[in-house]
Amino acid sequence: MSTCSTASQELDEPLAGTAATARTWLLLEQPGPWGAKALTSSHLDPAVGRALEAATKGTGVRIALIRRPGRHADCGTPTVRQVYAAHTVPGRIWLRSATVSEPRDLLGLDFGALGRGEHRGFDSVLGARPHTGDPLALVCTNGKRDRCCALLGRPLAAELASSGVEGVWEVTHLGGHRFSPTLLVLPYGYAYGRAEAHAVKDALHAAKEGRIVVAGCRGNSAWERPGQAAELTVRTAVGEYRAEALSVVATNGAAPLWEVTVAHADGRRWRVVVAQGASAPPRPESCGSSILGSPARMDVVEVRELVTATAIAS
Repeated sequence: MSTCSTASQELDEPLAGTAATARTWLLLEQPGPWGAKALTSSHLDPAVGRALEAATKGTGVRIALIRRPGRHADCGTPTVRQVYAAHTVPGRIWLRSATVSEPRDLLGLDFGALGRGEHRGFDSVLGARPHTGDPLALVCTNGKRDRCCALLGRPLAAELASSGVEGVWEVTHLGGHRFSPTLLVLPYGYAYGRAEAHAVKDALHAAKEGRIVVAGCRGNSAWERPGQAAELTVRTAVGEYRAEALSVVATNGAAPLWEVTVAHADGRRWRVVVAQGASAPPRPESCGSSILGSPARMDVVEVRELVTATAIAS
């Protein structure tokens, strides 16, 4: 039986501009099984899960559950849980680490401040510190959300962990299960699709050195989808792979056409025109759906470097 990820790959659906959007990621360890809506259908207190969903809405913070790779037997409630927060906007990148014994402690956070990239409140409430280990590799494995995530994501997470890759976690949902196995790399916030172990290792090695691998990249979660596609196109066009070199500083327009301004840290700027198209032919967008759809795609139709005042003066 064909899966949504098989159909997407056979139709060569483009990856760029498909990453989930979040300026800040908040990750809470929750071992054991996860349901389709994991925050309210796992062994996490569903009242706490609902409160966290409500508190983060509209703040730029996306919350997800994580667990170590491996078997997920019902082994009871952990006494201590790992918590991470990561801000992914270039120029303000950070990744903080903490532990909690009570998940409801997260409800004491100022989520608006966290979404704006302010971590002092996170540090004071949870006793957090800078993450000093390797970059995090978050592999979506929530088979209750879509079976492709379990069939393809769990073996990838297990292979990475067994080969000694540090910082590997399974995560509840990254969006776009038709691109499984999907992966998010923190602290920089770049998502990847159709990931294989060797490519993940390359991406993590690059992230450790402050660089981005563009191959297989879906985009930076800090930007909306047109900005993700525009930034990746400029990276490829100018050969710029330093993680924090480029930023999306303006997005004008609305579907189906946007003008995106991408800025380099050295002052250069580009105008990128992005058009929203529809992937054809229609196909199920997830394994749990019998409805045929045409997923939106971000197509870059023009890239032009802008002449800046600095360039004119020189």
